[in-house]
Amino acid sequence: MVSDQDYSGFRILREGLTGNRGWRPAWRDPDPQHAYDFVIVGGGGHGLATAYYLASQFGEASVAVLEKGWIGGGNVGRNTTIIRSNYLLDGNQPFYEFSLKLWEGLEQDFNYNAMVSQRGVYNIYHSDAQRDAYRRRGNAMILHGADAELLDADQLRAECPFLNFENGRFPLLGALVQRRGGTVRHDAVAWGYARGADRRGVDIIQNCEVTGFRIQNGRCTGVETSRGFIAARKVGCAVAGSSSRVMQAAGLRLPIESHVLQAFVSEGLKPIIPGVVTYGAGHFYISQSDKGGLVFGGDIDMYNSYAQRGNLPVVEDVCEGGMTLMPMVGRARMVRMWGGIMDMSMDGSPIIDRTPIDGLYFNGGWCYGGFKATPASGWCFAHLLATDTPHETAIAYRMDRFRRGAMIDEKGSGAQPNLH
Repeated sequence: MVSDQDYSGFRILREGLTGNRGWRPAWRDPDPQHAYDFVIVGGGGHGLATAYYLASQFGEASVAVLEKGWIGGGNVGRNTTIIRSNYLLDGNQPFYEFSLKLWEGLEQDFNYNAMVSQRGVYNIYHSDAQRDAYRRRGNAMILHGADAELLDADQLRAECPFLNFENGRFPLLGALVQRRGGTVRHDAVAWGYARGADRRGVDIIQNCEVTGFRIQNGRCTGVETSRGFIAARKVGCAVAGSSSRVMQAAGLRLPIESHVLQAFVSEGLKPIIPGVVTYGAGHFYISQSDKGGLVFGGDIDMYNSYAQRGNLPVVEDVCEGGMTLMPMVGRARMVRMWGGIMDMSMDGSPIIDRTPIDGLYFNGGWCYGGFKATPASGWCFAHLLATDTPHETAIAYRMDRFRRGAMIDEKGSGAQPNLH
């Protein structure tokens, strides 16, 4: 049955003809109850997706999301919006392919226009060795059910003629392309999940900071917040770059460091970049938003920080990469930049697991991959919370893998977070 709050073309037409008087807030602003079955700490994309899937897939009705600020104010609104599943290792590829499949049906699922745009992701290679590594990665993707194409220089030039083929510092020999990759409007993802969760009875409580955990006889019984104690049967923590600080309140030390990752947006331009382009001889990636702005970024700032702002050396490095790959961007004016706090794990891969404290669960360590993982992260974390067993695509994301030596080192950089 279609409710009065469903969004559709007909609804937009009807509201336009009646003065737009029928719209209601996308989600409620409730006061916290004294107790819930599930409390999700963190109202970003992963926390909201977890609550949404707990309600929609596992039928859980007593769920609350606690956000210290406002919905969309964290990393979910501070990223370069890229989605893809072009991973190599067995521990990662099935998970990110699962996430990409969820992206493909997401808008119909939660009845919200998240602007999913599968325009393709081009990973450029610059040497024979890098070409062979990309061929291996593409074969692994295909074996796991994803899509991949390896382009030579002529094919890349035909699809991306704006690149610097003649005078680049490193030759552009081709690219590994995933056609199903692309971009999604980050704010709309937060709003869509929030609206979908709220419609299923989830309480989304903003301006409610978690200040501690109440632990009795080795079990977490709830959370202390700026709005009082909230009891819970199970508590799930998904707070990205604040993971170490929040979990420290429960007496846990995580294999995670927090770093700043900057992103940049230029003035609006006519369409020039068809998809997402990444530079293989450095860390630079760029796409073009629906508003026309060039959205780009690069490496993290190489120091620990909890600040949502960056530093100038990375700005210089990112701009150098962009100018080397496509000098035309030097004429565009940059209109804004921002920083997100990355929870960098020791091997560059995430953690979705129970903690040693009964009733307390953790989701974090997403490094660069947090936004693209949002649907699968939420689904898998909800699965863990509801069933106490890991989802089949997230079995490798156990916290004890560092002790067991079973790290998922996708980049091959070793146990040094600032290299991931």
